[in-house]
Amino acid sequence: MPFQAQVTVIWVELLALFAAFCWSFSLSYSFMFDRAPILLGLELRDGFIQGAALTLFICAVSIAISTVIALAAALARLSDSGPAFGVATFYTSFFRGTPLLLQTMLIYLGLPQLGLVIDAIPAGIIALSLCYGAYMAEIFRAGILAVPRGQTEAALSLGLKQAEVTWLVVLPQAMRLIIPPTGNQFIAMLKDSSLVSVMGVWEIMFLARTHGRAEFKYMEMLIVAALIYWAMSAVFELVQARIEKRFGKGVSAR
Repeated sequence: MPFQAQVTVIWVELLALFAAFCWSFSLSYSFMFDRAPILLGLELRDGFIQGAALTLFICAVSIAISTVIALAAALARLSDSGPAFGVATFYTSFFRGTPLLLQTMLIYLGLPQLGLVIDAIPAGIIALSLCYGAYMAEIFRAGILAVPRGQTEAALSLGLKQAEVTWLVVLPQAMRLIIPPTGNQFIAMLKDSSLVSVMGVWEIMFLARTHGRAEFKYMEMLIVAALIYWAMSAVFELVQARIEKRFGKGVSAR
């Protein structure tokens, strides 16, 4: 049997076992189907998105901000400026060395004590952006350092400025190494976005707990939430694979 066919058969068998496992618990499937559109974000709450739609919004904004932060921190760590290097290392050390939940609570509950009140959704976006920006900064830095020094020297010898070398020569080559681990960070961020539920944000996990508690059907709602997260992660993986394939064109495997 071809390799791909073997993999397909295994997946089908495992999915069947998972379905049989769930079926053995006498779950209320009508309740699951009734609440699934709410968790998917197909219904608005007071005119605003909720569920998976809100989760994707939070992740999309956090991905954009964290990417900018990561690039800035990586370039600062590679610069000859002492203050820039110091700020970048302090930032990455703190946000990599403390739990994301703690960071979220510091921003949402701690800052109001200092007179700075931030709503739950912006607080969650800030926490996710700062936390994952710190992790991705190390990925960016490693990718940039992996570009042969000769590429930079050759570009400088042609009269290009250092900024032009960075943007036109180094970063395009580094992207081939940066994208795979960065894509994994984005998928992890998608799942860690569930932590914003502790602030009362109406995303997937908050809705799953709320509806599960109301009818004491936690298992049903948690299974629906798990399937939604799984589906969204699978889509992220497909997008990541397409991007990797595009940036990998012209690079032969060693």
